[in-house]
Amino acid sequence: MVTAIVFVSADVATIPQTAAAIADLDGVTEVYSVTGEIDLVVMVRVPDLEQVATVVTERVDRVPGVLSTQTHVAFRTYSRHDLEAAFSIGS
Repeated sequence: MVTAIVFVSADVATIPQTAAAIADLDGVTEVYSVTGEIDLVVMVRVPDLEQVATVVTERVDRVPGVLSTQTHVAFRTYSRHDLEAAFSIGS
């Protein structure tokens, strides 16, 4: 599984609608509205890098209100939440 973090600059007037539309896309697991230089942080989780490209360039970039994106691919995950979830399976 590949995780990508996509920073989205959006039309400020349409952030709620843009975020909701992105959240509905296949491959997108979460969308966060944030403060700072970007407007949305999008978490993409897909089986391979080719699908990251598809989700970002053919889906996220085409959502009305998206002005630009910047994509970061995760090498490893260091998350207490993920570890706790994995060890609680079957408990």
